[in-house]
Amino acid sequence: MIKITIKRQPDSREILQFTLHGHAGYADSGQDIVCSAVTAVSFGTVNSIETLLDTKLQIEMEQKTGFLHCIVPTSRDEATHDEATHEKVQLLLESMVLTLESIASEYGKYINIIFE
Repeated sequence: MIKITIKRQPDSREILQFTLHGHAGYADSGQDIVCSAVTAVSFGTVNSIETLLDTKLQIEMEQKTGFLHCIVPTSRDEATHDEATHEKVQLLLESMVLTLESIASEYGKYINIIFE
């Protein structure tokens, strides 16, 4: 099962970080559409934030164990250019969460999303 943890700022509900861990187990490695979907959505979001918005994220990953941990700079951090860019980062992250929730609604036996 893929465990996804989304940590939000309590006051503003901004996404501060997210972690993915594990493999879905839907099918054999290389054939698992659930793992592929989660990977595509999460890495696509990370790549979009870093490339299109020129915002550096703190990323830790281990492909073998299916681990990805991403810490998002806050609007108060020097890593964020301005408030408009910060809002775009949050929009992309919210889109990622929405898409992951859609995948989980179809394949809930293989994905667990936890909000903190």
